Amino acid sequence: MKYLLIEDNAELAGALCTRMRLDGHVIDHAGTLSEGSDFLHVGEYDLILLDIMLPDGDGRAFLEHHRAQEDDTPVIVLTARSEVSDRVSILDLGADDYLTKPFDHAELQARCRAVLRRRAGSAQTVIRRGDAALDPVASVLRIGAAEVTLRNRELRLLELFMNAPGQIFSKDKLVDRLFSYDGTVTENAIEVYVGRLRKHLEPSSLTISTHRGLGYRLDEG
Repeated sequence: MKYLLIEDNAELAGALCTRMRLDGHVIDHAGTLSEGSDFLHVGEYDLILLDIMLPDGDGRAFLEHHRAQEDDTPVIVLTARSEVSDRVSILDLGADDYLTKPFDHAELQARCRAVLRRRAGSAQTVIRRGDAALDPVASVLRIGAAEVTLRNRELRLLELFMNAPGQIFSKDKLVDRLFSYDGTVTENAIEVYVGRLRKHLEPSSLTISTHRGLGYRLDEG
């Protein structure tokens, strides 16, 4: 998954980015609301982690504007405020969840998964398509009784395809979803990852088709 973190505490942001990347996620970090807006204008994210008190404004106003633009990207608010009224106002403004600082990273990850499952309309973590099942938490692809352990970007690419079967993804779109904004990557890297996934999926009913000039699509045969 690709996350955007808007947080001005450099120590906390650094720790969160490190842990998220170790967990296989792509994450961009903005230290101000203005930087966060810039990231959103040029990229697409699965989830936004939003601090409230930022140098250039209040995260609640950012959240309200974000929802007024009819952007349904899930938002988890990170707040030092523990009063019930503050938490209620955050949810009423359109946040999908909140965490009170300080928090444990394992709880943050669990809440991220829960929010993303709700958005997908599923109560299950495992994604099933045809005779294949992908467990993003365990980084495992199951086809019948066989199991394949996936590398981080293989996992995230297959997760993207399996969440949207039949949708064509351009190379540019895949680069945007798999790599952070400051990452150095070529479109050839996408071809390499797609090639690896095709080999993993050979025993299954799933295939990744190439649509010349357009991109790639997951098909259920």
